Amino acid sequence: MNVAAGTLGWRHAERVLCVRLDNMGDVLMTTPALRALRRGAAGRRLTLLASRSGAAVAPFVPDVDEVIVFDAPWMKPRGSAPRQDLDLVAELRKRRFDAAVIFTVYSQSPLPAAYLCYLAGIPLRLAHCRENPYGLLTDWVPDPEPREHIRHEVRRQLDLAKTIGCRTDDERLSFTVPPRARAAAQRVLARAGIADCSTLIVVHPGASAASRRYPALRYAQAMDLLLQRIPEAAVIYTGSADEAALVETIRKAMARASHSLVGQLDVAELGALLERASLLVANNTGPVHIAAALGTPVVDLYALTNPQHAPWQVRSEILFCDVPCRFCYRSVCPAGHHACLAGVEPQAVAAAAERLLNEPAAGAAEPLATSPLALYAAVH
Repeated sequence: MNVAAGTLGWRHAERVLCVRLDNMGDVLMTTPALRALRRGAAGRRLTLLASRSGAAVAPFVPDVDEVIVFDAPWMKPRGSAPRQDLDLVAELRKRRFDAAVIFTVYSQSPLPAAYLCYLAGIPLRLAHCRENPYGLLTDWVPDPEPREHIRHEVRRQLDLAKTIGCRTDDERLSFTVPPRARAAAQRVLARAGIADCSTLIVVHPGASAASRRYPALRYAQAMDLLLQRIPEAAVIYTGSADEAALVETIRKAMARASHSLVGQLDVAELGALLERASLLVANNTGPVHIAAALGTPVVDLYALTNPQHAPWQVRSEILFCDVPCRFCYRSVCPAGHHACLAGVEPQAVAAAAERLLNEPAAGAAEPLATSPLALYAAVH
């Protein structure tokens, strides 16, 4: 680590900019590190610089005091205009931040964000970085990933905060459901006639990347099998409005009844529904991390595009098929077969869901031997 600034300067940093420019789930996996930063100095305030997607969860993260929305041109599939970039620099300069922490996955460079912070005159700038950042970072943590090892995304960000003396004993994800959202979710369930159902199974079949979507007809088969085993349960599909066609394809292929709340819930209400649910079945996508923050068990249909985003500290079953093209980091399956997901049998999904519904709640730890991280370690 470049210790030019040292931890002493960070102890006096009251106004800290936290940069996390990717998606909702990435912001949620950064919340334990935000908690550590917040506790690192009395009176510290955190401002989150996030994409439109990431900013959507910020109101439900207690350690975030303020949000600035920025769709960075170096983050796919977004892009701001150069004028907006210059306006952001001016805005950051006006706010006179004491420090900036730039959070990235190991496949991303922190340098564009570091340059923005440098131009804005933010005196302390911390990030993991593979190449020498010279003056762009005052506190440079050489990135060991993926050359030496790969950590869970939550652990990566906690380790970054730790380099400047910021720690927390509470490493859970953060998501606080507002009371109004609980009331709204209850009204939606009442309209669907399932407000009193004791076994609510939420299914979120969409994902931002096509490579991370379990096949629609397999979802239908899996949920039919699960409802055969647990007939008193109610299956509820969620998703954004543009995922309505996907959900209707699944529901029409099912022999048993299900419910759709696609396009009907905002982020807070989705959180309230997941808080109320007995189980979430989903691809590797943002709602998995909302469920993990709320302690709701998860069946995660986990495409092997990357290994480090499994459910964190929650009871879960992570389902995938090992393939030679594992950890491709692609949004579209480069081989065209989707075998890491398509190879998961619907019977395996139903069985995993049944196990989580029937086993008693217990303390959850970091992902275990069935996780993609364990697979990564085994093959490297």
